[in-house]
Amino acid sequence: MSLDGRRISIIGAGVAGLAAATALARRGGDVVVYERASALRAEGAGIQISPNGAAVLSALDAQPRALETRAIALRDHRAGAGVLRLELARRRWRHPFLLMHRGDLIDGLGQAAQAAGARFEFGVTADPAALEAELVVMAGGVHAATARQFNHDLPAASFTGQVAWRAVLPEGDAAPEAHVFMGPGRHLVSYPLPGGWRNIVAVEERAAWAAEGWDHPDEPDNLRAAFADFSPQIRAWLDAVEEVKLWGLFRHPVPTRWHDGRSVVIGDAAHPTLPFMAQGANLALEDAWVLADCLQRHDVPVALAAFQDKRRARVCRAITAANANARNYHLRRPALRLAAHTALRLGGAIAPGAALRRFDWLYGHDVTR
Repeated sequence: MSLDGRRISIIGAGVAGLAAATALARRGGDVVVYERASALRAEGAGIQISPNGAAVLSALDAQPRALETRAIALRDHRAGAGVLRLELARRRWRHPFLLMHRGDLIDGLGQAAQAAGARFEFGVTADPAALEAELVVMAGGVHAATARQFNHDLPAASFTGQVAWRAVLPEGDAAPEAHVFMGPGRHLVSYPLPGGWRNIVAVEERAAWAAEGWDHPDEPDNLRAAFADFSPQIRAWLDAVEEVKLWGLFRHPVPTRWHDGRSVVIGDAAHPTLPFMAQGANLALEDAWVLADCLQRHDVPVALAAFQDKRRARVCRAITAANANARNYHLRRPALRLAAHTALRLGGAIAPGAALRRFDWLYGHDVTR
């Protein structure tokens, strides 16, 4: 069933907004995307698209430049010794793990949205109440219009006591693998990007508060000092960093209500997650597809209720898994860390596919089928 020219306004041209614009326009919606920036913003750093998100990109015919991940390797921080290697080349799922720059993802989704017939209004700060549309999709991210307007008693976000640095540095050809170096109160994730670049995300537990948002500049020396006792490979990468961004990591309660019968929040505007499962963009892609599918089947108020029912339990489970990873990566007591890493090594040797099977519920879920 077509959306038959229903007027749909989307606020925000990030991952969630562009994916929703594509999915809704392809189903016949009359879609206008409002973005306060003057153009699509091809900024940011690296991003991981897991099979559940790659399924949506494939269904939307969005084709961003990407590398297919061969493996994810968990490593000890000091010597870089392997703890557990997850071989993704022998993946269990229909779609691959992908590594890409966020700018390439935005470009790919923007081209798909325009090809589907979505229109764009740039340099506009849209007021949802003033838009003449049957449906308003609020996809402006955690700092824009959020679910708080539907949940006035929603508790405030709380600082986790963790901060993250993000950097991109030039590098020649490298194996398409993601590496997680785990240390006491800290961990660092690194993987290559298309075009000869390497992405770095480094997380530290600390008491000093930092603002939320990934675009606050910091001194590279602060990053280098925080990870000075990591392996020589890590120190060499960090020595090459010339520009770095720092952001505070905040835990947001997932609201009980995502819509008011006409307006709906999706992506980070509905359910921000910590980055320890790399699921923020993937959950946003899933949201976009499921919302469009519900609207194709039902009138707007019923569709929005169905969308929330289909999505809330899943995103809560993903957020809980991300919170658990933060604890597991940062074990401080040497004896506990040694025991945990030894258990992972033995488990990987005895049943090499077991660790990946634990996440079939996440990576194997395909909202497009």
